[in-house]
Amino acid sequence: MENLKPLSDFFAAIEKDFRISTTHIAIYAALLQLRIGKGFINPVEVFSRDIVSIAKISSTYTYIKCVQDLNDYGYINYVRSFKKTQASKIYFVDLQGS
Repeated sequence: MENLKPLSDFFAAIEKDFRISTTHIAIYAALLQLRIGKGFINPVEVFSRDIVSIAKISSTYTYIKCVQDLNDYGYINYVRSFKKTQASKIYFVDLQGS
């Protein structure tokens, strides 16, 4: 159940945030799933192609836009890699107090 706490905290934080769409939620959940699969590390290194597949979205552009939004809104810290062979880093923010 401890693994669900970050997702619960995220839902509590976005409850009144009109900027968050279902795509943002799908991407955050996919990022969290990947993080759990990698032993709950922070940061997690990700390739957009992996998250696009898990989140069931069809566009890398949509992924980049939504991850950048989540970064700008303070839900994650996103360090983008512009190299196809190097993963980007996603730092999860503690949302418990949000």
